Amino acid sequence: MTKSVPARRPELCARFHRASELIGRRWTGAILFLLLESRCRFATLRHAIPDVTDRMLSDRLRELEAEGIVERTVVPDTPVRVEYSLTKKGRALAPAVAAISEWANRWSGPAGTTARAPRASRNRPARRPAAR
Repeated sequence: MTKSVPARRPELCARFHRASELIGRRWTGAILFLLLESRCRFATLRHAIPDVTDRMLSDRLRELEAEGIVERTVVPDTPVRVEYSLTKKGRALAPAVAAISEWANRWSGPAGTTARAPRASRNRPARRPAAR
């Protein structure tokens, strides 16, 4: 008679959950991706991110600033300019953003489509769409 080993229940790491909720919010990945390239003004970010509203972009930037990921700098020119850049903490996300980018290039199709992993041939004819 063999003893059964009790199954280990998976547990969610609270720190991972908090980080993934912050970074996984809508538009945040796009903001990080662009700011890893260079510091940007608000209008530059808004034009580079399709469909983001001014309010949503402003909210996300404030959240990231509150977390110490993004730094907001007021440039005292005429007119006054505001630029956003990543802090050291924000730049530390570069490997994670690069990994997501690599995954997207391999597994995600163009916008509006879903790419799938290649399947092994099943040796059966392709399905035809139903006649209408």
